[in-house]
Amino acid sequence: MFKKIDFVRSAGAPNQFLRDGRPHVVFSGKSNVGKSSAICKLANRKNLARVSAQPGKTVTVNFFLADDSFYLVDLPGYGYAKRPRSQIEALAKITEGYLFSDCPICLILQLLDLRHPPTADDLLMIDWLRQSGRAWAVLATKADKLSPTAASKALEALRQQLGEDVPVIAFSAQSGQGKEQALAWISSAIMAKG
Repeated sequence: MFKKIDFVRSAGAPNQFLRDGRPHVVFSGKSNVGKSSAICKLANRKNLARVSAQPGKTVTVNFFLADDSFYLVDLPGYGYAKRPRSQIEALAKITEGYLFSDCPICLILQLLDLRHPPTADDLLMIDWLRQSGRAWAVLATKADKLSPTAASKALEALRQQLGEDVPVIAFSAQSGQGKEQALAWISSAIMAKG
């Protein structure tokens, strides 16, 4: 659990990314997968990251400072088709600009909706993560929306698809399922970076 966490900045251009030496823990995933909800749950702060009923609201790279020692970074969601093409391209550019930057990323949490198989965009991101050499893991969100039996089957199918070498946990921003393991991943990644 973080003792203190605050929103610091929304970056709409690479020169606004924070590079003060503190490690970054990144939340990536499609629109409406629950990135903002996951950040709020992990921080134990209901309104820290803006959660919207409409997908595709995050259009900047958002930085939250935790315990004055590291950042949680909320990337714009991908795969939301109801945007103008120019905006989709601009969001891809800012996301790629961040992921290929010299920011000290210590962990990327890739969020996938446990209720559905990974989308083509999800699989593209996972392929990039595999080749990136960065530390990453999967939060399978919205686990509370499935029965325990269905969630268990969906999790097993996801693990088989991704491979046993990929760390995956079922996560719920509502019930807190998977929260302690996600926090342990974050803590371990920060210590490894330190």
